[in-house]
Amino acid sequence: MDFVVKEENGFKYIEQGKGDVLLLLHGLMGALSNWEHVIEEFSANYRVIIPMLPIYDLPLLTTGVKTLAKYIHKFIKYKQLEDVIVLGNSLGGHVGLIYAISHPERLKSMVLAGSSGLYENAFGGSFPRRESYDFIKEKVEYTFYDPKTATKDLVDEVYESVNNRHKVIRLLAMAKSAIRHNMAKDLHKIDIPVALIWGKNDKITPPEVAVEFSQLLPNANLTWVEHCGHAPMMEQPVEFNRLLKDFLEKINV
Repeated sequence: MDFVVKEENGFKYIEQGKGDVLLLLHGLMGALSNWEHVIEEFSANYRVIIPMLPIYDLPLLTTGVKTLAKYIHKFIKYKQLEDVIVLGNSLGGHVGLIYAISHPERLKSMVLAGSSGLYENAFGGSFPRRESYDFIKEKVEYTFYDPKTATKDLVDEVYESVNNRHKVIRLLAMAKSAIRHNMAKDLHKIDIPVALIWGKNDKITPPEVAVEFSQLLPNANLTWVEHCGHAPMMEQPVEFNRLLKDFLEKINV
């Protein structure tokens, strides 16, 4: 499915549908296409918006999760969005959590899948063999339960990013920022409904991370996606959409 990326006021984003706002936040290595199945399923009844996080465009000194949360605030203000339902995968979930603490008045609820913010077993702060295509392929496959989910296009995209000096420096800076910014002591402040839709076989943010999130967030509901790694909306889209639909119906009662 081809999406039209709009460019306005320094923002790049996809927007489809009308209704309550679903704001989708991609991960560090993610892309707008990661949410393809969610857009297809929900744009008939919701206003689905996916901003492109400016991970590669920030000055190196300000490259971090807090800066991305400020960027999202500017975007939400520019679009005049209210009662937003935020969906965040991996780094996107982390950004959503920071935003929820800073601007709770803008949010209605939140959905997290493989979110960072407590613990993550990421690339480990470096790419020791980034020039090796097979090494990068192995790392991308590690993200999923089924290695076949790591398509050649996906591996090519990551390989290009980590072999671009400008990009890889910012990727590493952002990854380190996410690891440093532990949110355990702040999560009690988020009292909106939060759905944790988690891959049962996630090796990046393992199941115990989801359990800890469910214990620390006051109004959280945890559901598991079987045979699934770090990106359930990509690897098990039918089940992810079913669980998301259940959650949205409950909060809209």
